[in-house]
Amino acid sequence: MIHKKTRTYIPADLDIKWENLEPIYRELLDRPINSVAELEQWLHDRSELEAALEEDFAWRYIRMTCDTNSEELLQKFQYFATEIEPKTAQYSNELNKKLVDSEYVDQLDSHKYFVYLRGIKKALELFREENIPLQTEIQVEQQKYQQITGSMSVHIGDKEFTLEQAGALLKDTDRSKRQEAWEKITARRLQDREKLDELFNHLRSLRHKVALNAGFENFRDYMFQALGRFDYTPQDCYAFHAAIETEIVPILHEQAEKRREALSLEVLKPWDTDVDITGKAPLKPFKNGDDLIEKSIQCFSNINRYLGERLEIMKDNGLFDVESRKGKAPGGYNYPLSETGAPFIFMNSANTFRDLTTMVHEGGHAVHTFLTADLELNDFKHCPSEVAELASMSMELISMDNWNVYFDNEEDLQRAKRDQLFDVLKTLPWVAVVDQFQHWIYTNPDHTAEERREAWKQIYEPFGAGFVDWSEHPDAEANLWQKQLHIFEVPFYYIEYGMAQLGAIAVWKNYKENPEKGLQQYLEALKLGYTKTIKEIYETAGIRFDFSAAYVKELADFIKAEIDKLN
Repeated sequence: MIHKKTRTYIPADLDIKWENLEPIYRELLDRPINSVAELEQWLHDRSELEAALEEDFAWRYIRMTCDTNSEELLQKFQYFATEIEPKTAQYSNELNKKLVDSEYVDQLDSHKYFVYLRGIKKALELFREENIPLQTEIQVEQQKYQQITGSMSVHIGDKEFTLEQAGALLKDTDRSKRQEAWEKITARRLQDREKLDELFNHLRSLRHKVALNAGFENFRDYMFQALGRFDYTPQDCYAFHAAIETEIVPILHEQAEKRREALSLEVLKPWDTDVDITGKAPLKPFKNGDDLIEKSIQCFSNINRYLGERLEIMKDNGLFDVESRKGKAPGGYNYPLSETGAPFIFMNSANTFRDLTTMVHEGGHAVHTFLTADLELNDFKHCPSEVAELASMSMELISMDNWNVYFDNEEDLQRAKRDQLFDVLKTLPWVAVVDQFQHWIYTNPDHTAEERREAWKQIYEPFGAGFVDWSEHPDAEANLWQKQLHIFEVPFYYIEYGMAQLGAIAVWKNYKENPEKGLQQYLEALKLGYTKTIKEIYETAGIRFDFSAAYVKELADFIKAEIDKLN
């Protein structure tokens, strides 16, 4: 069993209520600092408090998403969001001022604290007291997305399915069954279209106010600063979109045409993209959630003993909730527990191949959590998404050589690897579309819901529009954006998947050339947390932080060659 780190500053039994927290914040704010050693001790004490608050919030979020029907769990989450976070935000800003104003701040080790202090200074620059209630309201409002989508289900035959479970039927070799499943899923989503439009309109308005208050023209420009995007600009993102359209979309068009011919269809419809083109039944890599966990432990152990032990620790401590059920929030995540030094993995398994890749993806995040658990300050563990997603996406590819634990025969194993590599390529256009769409949303803050749907279609179609014919289902195409949780809950967190996907391909390329060295470089990069810049972390992994058209083409050619080997 694992336990929280021993506290040296805050009480071991601290009850997370504001009346108990305020005296601790006051002590930190009022404490005299008379040397660089005392400043570092102050940083450690502040870090301990913040880690305790983060873990408390983590459990409130985890429990709420595991049961979106529980009013009690929702209220506990909302208490933190409305009663604790707004007050800690004010104090955190004052503590940031105390730090940068200290006469000893320049005596801190510049190599060790550069990235941390850069982030603190940026937070001070962006802080506006009038944004605290707005950010609180946003925090509460955006959770309504999970309440709405978590309650969605469909009846097919005499059974009720969550949308994740029904999605597994899109792999059925019987086309009429696929079509029925797709139409019912789509109709259910469209049923709540207006409700989600209203929710998003409200979120967009609140976010725009936050940006204006902070002195920005729009929320896009504000978020580039708030997310600490020191290494690239909006213009770089547009260049990335263009590189994907130029280098990746033609490959996927070619593969879509092969799919159409193999299925003997005049055109591909939205329900034809997931079925195996050989006519074989869907891959079944595991029996149930417990089997998925056990096989994943074995898979990770076969790569490296340390990796398997991390998942074993999680299993022994009840840190998984993997099976889909009604009332559970959609999606999947790895949530770090800051004091415990381990994470919780949440996902919605419907016993499909996609669930295997979700597990190894979240498992990559989990390994990252363990590797950074002992970093000196809690903030050192707060990796930017470009690094966090490198951890997870690289693990999807590195783990492939050990997927034999999921499959009994070589033919299924080859199918699984081929499907995974196609998914790697398919990820890139979708990332480009979602990112470009968010640029449009927030630089056109007064748009209507109808204009938003039209903008989505105009952005989606040059990237292949899923490489299917939407002519009979224009409403479904225009509404696809509502499936993407990130747009509602974590705005602008998406381009990172594309950047990290390129990085992951490069990590895997290194791993294939020299498994021991490639894995070691990957793990050494993850151990850094956020104590170095993104570019330095990528360099430690033996790769480049680069999303130019030439680099995209180089990595796309490598993946295409690997796919050809499997055909």
